[in-house]
Amino acid sequence: MGEYLLVVISGVKCFSYSTSLISLAFLPYIFAQNNIIFGSLPLQILFYGIIGSFTVITPALLHFLTKGYVIRLYHEATTDTYKAITYNVVLLETSTVFHQNDVKIPNSTHVFTTFYAKTKSLLVNPALFPNPEDYNHLMGYDKPFTFDVEEASEKKQLKEEK
Repeated sequence: MGEYLLVVISGVKCFSYSTSLISLAFLPYIFAQNNIIFGSLPLQILFYGIIGSFTVITPALLHFLTKGYVIRLYHEATTDTYKAITYNVVLLETSTVFHQNDVKIPNSTHVFTTFYAKTKSLLVNPALFPNPEDYNHLMGYDKPFTFDVEEASEKKQLKEEK
């Protein structure tokens, strides 16, 4: 399932980029042919501005929505660090290295965010973890917790004082 989603994301991005490049390549030809149809310059600027903006906005929007999707995640058990591999805007792999203590879980559910690693939002599919305990450790679910609000706030104050 995860490999399928990875292929879909990269395929959709490649398709979007290729259609945008083709549109930009044909835009001068369309300019030359439609010069007769549109008589006024402001109408031409509006028409081609809309076409050009969709050509640029679609790939940018796709990248914005999928930039945090983790395609591979490596765990170094000795240092308890993780290396998340994602795609950048030109479909090259970028890596983010973070410690388990850097993981912050959002207070509310976000559509494209499972957790924040340092300041970067990442989307991880929990079903892709062969061992569910690895996901629990990454998210900090294996740490002891308390239901006492006062005790939690005291621990936070002590940590801030240090």
